[in-house]
Amino acid sequence: MITGFLAAAVRIASPLLLAAVGEVVSQRGGTINLGLEGAMLAGALAAALAAGGGGAEAGLLAAAVAGLAVAAIFALVAIGAGADQIIAGTAVTLGAVGLTGAVFRTAFGSAGTGPTLPMLEPLAVPGLWRMPLIGEALFRQPLPTYLAFAAVPAAWWVLFRTRWGRALRAAGEDAASARAAGVPVRRVRGVAVLAGGLLAGLAGGSLVLAQVGTFAEKMTAGRGFVAIAIVVLGRWHPVGALAAALLFGALQALQFVFQAMGLDVPYQLFLMLPYLLTLLALAGAVGRVRAPGELGRGERGTGSGER
Repeated sequence: MITGFLAAAVRIASPLLLAAVGEVVSQRGGTINLGLEGAMLAGALAAALAAGGGGAEAGLLAAAVAGLAVAAIFALVAIGAGADQIIAGTAVTLGAVGLTGAVFRTAFGSAGTGPTLPMLEPLAVPGLWRMPLIGEALFRQPLPTYLAFAAVPAAWWVLFRTRWGRALRAAGEDAASARAAGVPVRRVRGVAVLAGGLLAGLAGGSLVLAQVGTFAEKMTAGRGFVAIAIVVLGRWHPVGALAAALLFGALQALQFVFQAMGLDVPYQLFLMLPYLLTLLALAGAVGRVRAPGELGRGERGTGSGER
C-alpha cells in the first residue's frame, strides 16, 4: 500500500510540478500568468488530437507547442501591449476553455465521449526501480515525470547561475533599475512566459497521455491555479515548488487510501481534502514570504530603446 501511495503521489504531482516550475520562472521576472490553466487545457487537447494519429510521443510534442502558443498570446497582450496581467490571464483561460470545448466537440462529436488514446508507458531505470518503497515511485514513471524532476535543477541553474537568470530576477524586483542597467525587460519577461507556457502545455499533455488516456472538456479542473498556489507555497523557488507539488500529490493520493479503507463518509469530502489543506497551507504562507517586487505590475513606460 505504501509503495502504491508513493507512486500515485509522484504521478499526480508531475503535471503540477511541470506547470509550477514554469510559473516560477515567469513570476521571478515579474509576470503572473493566470492563463496557465488555459495553456494546460490547450496542451491536453493538442495531445489528444496528435496522439490519435501519431502516437503518444507526437501528442506530447503537440502539447508543448499548444502551451507555447497560448503563452505567446498572453505575452503579446500583457507584456507587449501592457495590459493588466490578471485580466489578460483570465481572458486567455476563459478563451481556452471555450475554444478547446468547441474543437473537442467538432473533432469527437457532441456526445461528449472522449477518445481512447495511446499512453506513455512507464520507463524503468535499470536496478533502481526495484528499490524498496521508493523504487516504483521515483524510477518507474512515464517520461513527463522525469521531465518534471529534471526541470527543477534546470530552472534553478538558469535562474541563479546564468546571466540571463540574473537579468530576469532583476526585472522582477525593480524593472526601472534593471532597464537603466541595460536589461531588455520586455524581452526577458516574454521569454520567461513562453518557457512557462511550454511547460504548462507539457503538463496538460501528461494528464492525457500519462494518467487518464483520454480527453474531456475542462479536464484540467483548476490545476493551473493550483500550480500558481504551489509557486507561492514554494517561495518562488524551483526546489520549494518541488516540495509543494509533492505535498499536494500526497494529499491527492491520500484520498484514494481513505476511500479504499471504506470509511462511511461522503466521497466528496475526500475529493475536497487536498484543495482544502492546500488553501490552509497557502493562508499560512502568505505574509511570511516576499513576492518579487514587480510581480503583477505590468510593463508600461519601457522607454524607446527597448524591444
